[in-house]
Amino acid sequence: MADLDVYSSARAMAAAAAVKEISARELMELHLARIAEVNPAVNAVVSLDEERARTGAAEADERLARGEQVGPLHGLPHAFKDTHEVAGWRTTFGSPLRADYVPKRDELLVERIRAAGVVPIGRTNVPEWAAGSHTFNPIFGTTRNPYDLTRSAGGSSGGAAAALASGMVPLADGSDMGGSLRNPASFNNVVGLRPSVGRVPGWPTTNGWELTSVGGPMARSVEDLAFLLSVIAGPSRRAPLSLESPGSAFAPPLVGDLTGVRVALSIDLGGAFTVDHSVADVIGRQAQVLEAAGATVEDAHPVLHSADAAFRTLRAWLFQARFRTLLEKRPDGFKQSLKDNILLGADLTGGDVARAYQQLTSIHDRMRAFFETYDVLALPVSQVPPFSADLEYPSEINGEAQATYLDWMRSAYLITVTGCPAISVPAGFTPEGWPVGLQLVGPVRGERRLLEIAHAFEQATRVGERRPQVGATP
Repeated sequence: MADLDVYSSARAMAAAAAVKEISARELMELHLARIAEVNPAVNAVVSLDEERARTGAAEADERLARGEQVGPLHGLPHAFKDTHEVAGWRTTFGSPLRADYVPKRDELLVERIRAAGVVPIGRTNVPEWAAGSHTFNPIFGTTRNPYDLTRSAGGSSGGAAAALASGMVPLADGSDMGGSLRNPASFNNVVGLRPSVGRVPGWPTTNGWELTSVGGPMARSVEDLAFLLSVIAGPSRRAPLSLESPGSAFAPPLVGDLTGVRVALSIDLGGAFTVDHSVADVIGRQAQVLEAAGATVEDAHPVLHSADAAFRTLRAWLFQARFRTLLEKRPDGFKQSLKDNILLGADLTGGDVARAYQQLTSIHDRMRAFFETYDVLALPVSQVPPFSADLEYPSEINGEAQATYLDWMRSAYLITVTGCPAISVPAGFTPEGWPVGLQLVGPVRGERRLLEIAHAFEQATRVGERRPQVGATP
């Protein structure tokens, strides 16, 4: 067996499996042992099916032995986010209303990952209907942060991020509306990318023209993230907004450095939100890191004064459209914060929605002009470090009250409505040892260049190589 452990890169695991230096069975047992060791404390992987996982690994080995062509992710164990429908696998959306739901077909992102050769093992935990950036639900309970089990793992892809950070899976998929790939990546010291709309097409969906929610990849390194992006990106006739560039554009190893890169670094986008002092300290220190690596750094930010209203209007409108009928039938089947968000959409008018799209258009124009001067915008991913897992959401930041479960997420969701790709990269830790990520934002459809810049920053810091002490770290 190749000299691999659960923290080896996904690229290394896949390369070894492809030439039979390690079998899919061996990879599976390696990860199942780690899950048995740490998942009882972390609670990141749910609906685990070890028997089916072992059968799938054996079948993967047999295909390779027969000389069949295998995909780039051949043999890698994988747990899909529990909001992504997987044929024949329980998909709960974290809701008691879907506790026993078993889809009959894969959604597109799942279809592509399975076709690339992964061996499914289960699901990763989510908040109820993926609403909110703290992963807890009535079915599976709370996912805890492997760096501190008293803290939140973030959300809504919190199970995915915690599983990655603690070595239970080599890669993870997720989705992002208000920060659901970026926030948990920041909280768990891993990497999460919110791609441009259409880069990772979604199907099926109730709204093929929706601009706020996207699927995307998560990994322990930028190169591994690009590896998964190469599988899930690319055009699809089933998704009308899908981009034509093939996923293979992200497959080669990332190159480049920070020399001459023009960085706009902003702690709070000119006072657009409050940032916890410990997070602000970590983000502020990154100016020296970037400059030492050859970048030019300025304190600058785009004007996003209408982004908050646009996001909240579109979120409420979409939630109302999606959940209205179900809420009427089962009014007690939703957590109160989600119920309130759905009901907000009932009072919206056509004029409100039209205004939100006008605001998106204006924001897009301002961002396009901004990126004529700068190559990348850097800011906090989250306004707070990982908070107590016993809270639904942070009620205050630096003594300033946070009225709703969305208020503390502005640093992520204000970027959502720009349409720009944004990545969370490990940047440092608070004095308590809680992870903090740096959010790097690039021009629309500029994922390749953004990944190269993120990779160069990652290599300059090596912060992402610090592992949690949950279980016996390999």
